[in-house]
Amino acid sequence: RVLGETAADGVTGDDADGGVVEGKGKRKPREAGMGRMFGLARPEAATLGGGLLAMLVSTASTMALPSYVGQMFGVIAQQSEGQHGALREATLTLAVIFAVGGLCAGIRGYLFTVAGERIVARLRIALFERLVVQDIAFFDANQTGELMNRLASDTAMLQNAVTVNMSMGLRFGAQVLIGLCLIFFTSWRLSLVMLAIVPLVVAVAVRYGKFMKRKSRAYQKALSEASVVAQEVFSSIRTVRSFAMESRERDLYSRAVADSYALGRDKACAYGGFGALIQISGQSAVLVVLWYGGTLVLGGRMLLSELTTFLLLTITITASLAALSDFFGSIMNALGASIRVFKLLDGRPSIRTSGGTALPSIDGLIELRAVSFAYPARADVRVLREVDMTITPGSVVALCGPSGAGKSTVVGMIQRWYDPTSGSIHVDGTPLSQLDPSWWRRQMALVAQEPVLFACSILDNVAYGVAGADAADAATRAAVEQACATANAIDFVRAFPDGLDTGVGERGVQLSGGQKQRIAIARALLVEPKVLLLDEATSALDAESERLVQQAIDRLMLERTTLVIAHRLSTVVGADSICVFSGGTIAERGTHAELVKLGGIYYSLVQRQLTAAGPAA
Repeated sequence: RVLGETAADGVTGDDADGGVVEGKGKRKPREAGMGRMFGLARPEAATLGGGLLAMLVSTASTMALPSYVGQMFGVIAQQSEGQHGALREATLTLAVIFAVGGLCAGIRGYLFTVAGERIVARLRIALFERLVVQDIAFFDANQTGELMNRLASDTAMLQNAVTVNMSMGLRFGAQVLIGLCLIFFTSWRLSLVMLAIVPLVVAVAVRYGKFMKRKSRAYQKALSEASVVAQEVFSSIRTVRSFAMESRERDLYSRAVADSYALGRDKACAYGGFGALIQISGQSAVLVVLWYGGTLVLGGRMLLSELTTFLLLTITITASLAALSDFFGSIMNALGASIRVFKLLDGRPSIRTSGGTALPSIDGLIELRAVSFAYPARADVRVLREVDMTITPGSVVALCGPSGAGKSTVVGMIQRWYDPTSGSIHVDGTPLSQLDPSWWRRQMALVAQEPVLFACSILDNVAYGVAGADAADAATRAAVEQACATANAIDFVRAFPDGLDTGVGERGVQLSGGQKQRIAIARALLVEPKVLLLDEATSALDAESERLVQQAIDRLMLERTTLVIAHRLSTVVGADSICVFSGGTIAERGTHAELVKLGGIYYSLVQRQLTAAGPAA
């Protein structure tokens, strides 16, 4: 990797699965606290170490200012001609210190910033890798806009917290510590007077931190909800426009933004109040130093140069404390974001995308043995009930029945999007749960009612399922052209000015339904699947498009184990076996002729289609 390590290293800790081993195989969830958040910066220790060294030199140059300015005031106060050399020497020394400090400040800024960019890049890759392997049930329960918000804004907030903001925090913290040491060295009496305000500031800071952490979590949640609304509107803009619901969606988004604004306003109020306390406290300290220090100078117990040095150090300390209040707020914001990010990083899919057995060859025998299933989001509603089904190699099995009967669920379970609640699925006698999911899915191809195309060229879409396919390779282009020809797509593809290089738009919106379907069939042809899954592949097409697509499907089905979901009579009449689903069970099974003769559910479906078709049927 260009980042020098696997994406998960330095992100999820020693356990890439996001847990700490506890007992026999059990894992205890890791807490998303300060330590884990700043642990993100561990891989950049060398870079941050260099930045820290540069920061210390830069801070030292800043803290040298009060001492040298105090000396210069002492020289000036003597009003002696012989002090020109001392004044010139102090000025030149201070100029050199400033130059070195400025150079180190630049180095510090660069190193911390570039480390932050590497950290956020590594974090985003690790988070994406963890999300993309989650169970399909995870995506059923989480909205796309919210996940995008985690990838974008939450990770950026963590980037700033653990690098740039941390750099500023360390810098101002060092200035406070060095300043406190110097003021005690200059005058312990004035130091004790000035520090009398510290307990109050610390007590308020603790309460402020807890408040900001709680509000920041709620604020980020509200922002993600607004992102969800926007993402859904943009992805479904044609539906929104067709119903003229722009104003309704605007109101929904406005309410979501208003919620985040209310939380942001509370944060701003707390931030302003805390900032006011810090500033008033700091200015009060300066005022007390001027008054009490002045009495000491007038009483002959302190030199004017010492008071000047002490006053400048006090101003530096108070300014650093004010900056630390900003840093404290940003850390609390980032801690709220880290809880959400680490929760996703710690998520462990129940069905891994890889790992398991890869059979040396496959015949295509698929068996469902007493399979029952309920979706995780609706665990109390069983979709399948004790389903037994056998799909023999090279056969065509059709699933039909009313909507919601469980047909598409069977297809999803054969693809292993979900595991059965009870029962088992076997492939060539091997339990599906023991097979490598990636290997198994490469043996299949799905052509759905609404095929999903990516916002790239026709060539890239057709070649998508072929590992290592190179769009610039002549052999790949030739294979894609052949697949398009077999899928009855080559004529309309060649009619485009850019041919195979024609962009299809987001989700293929620049193609008609029949064209998208034939591109999807060409994609399935190119991977040469052993098992073919057809989910209502022609139900949304006009007669001519259906004819062309059906011809392509017939070619695709040759010598392949095929599972078809369809309502249209023309699609299922030639199947070797038809399974009629009702209420999550197979109510009837047999050939078309056998089921018609039976006079049950299938016969009723056929009669309704014939009646709807009219006399011409």
